[in-house]
Amino acid sequence: MSNILYINSSPRGSASYSNHIAASVIRDLRNNDPDATLTARNLAQGPLPHIDDDFVTATRGADGPRTDKQRAILAQSDALIDELLAADIIVIAAPMINFSVSSTLKSWFDYVVRAGRTFRYSEAGAQGLVTGKRVIIVSASGGIYSGENAALDFQVPWLRNMLGFLGMTDVEVIRVEGTALGPQAAEQALGRATAQARDVVATLAAA
Repeated sequence: MSNILYINSSPRGSASYSNHIAASVIRDLRNNDPDATLTARNLAQGPLPHIDDDFVTATRGADGPRTDKQRAILAQSDALIDELLAADIIVIAAPMINFSVSSTLKSWFDYVVRAGRTFRYSEAGAQGLVTGKRVIIVSASGGIYSGENAALDFQVPWLRNMLGFLGMTDVEVIRVEGTALGPQAAEQALGRATAQARDVVATLAAA
């Protein structure tokens, strides 16, 4: 039995290409493992507050949280980290917004990247503590950024670096790209992504 954590950051709901492919990934994962548990975080419907002075005090202050608000912030961060640590497979549905991740997904990372819990400093430098996970990123973009426009892609490289910093290096990326280039292009992009998603899940099942 595996634990699946689904992070959804698209504001487009059922019209979202990343959500559509991520849903097929999760469906296939659960078909292969009917006893798998699923924890879903919809960051579009339930966005996390951007970090502020209270967040810094609650999570990094020498004396810890001192107010009810700060204690609530720390509890929220701890809950998100617990979900991440409990997961075997993490599926991230990530629409590209202005060449990068959505602000809601960035906030999620702000809440889970914490020294002593998800990474630590050693004499050799920072060491990720979130290991043994498999991550599937579904990246959706109106343009095509896997080729000659790769220099404009600040989304997938950023996600890979952040995940790697935390210790998650087994990362598969499924791209749904070129969806703004017309209905036919969008349909073809969904077809390619659906086939890739099927292959990714099959590879995980065979491992």
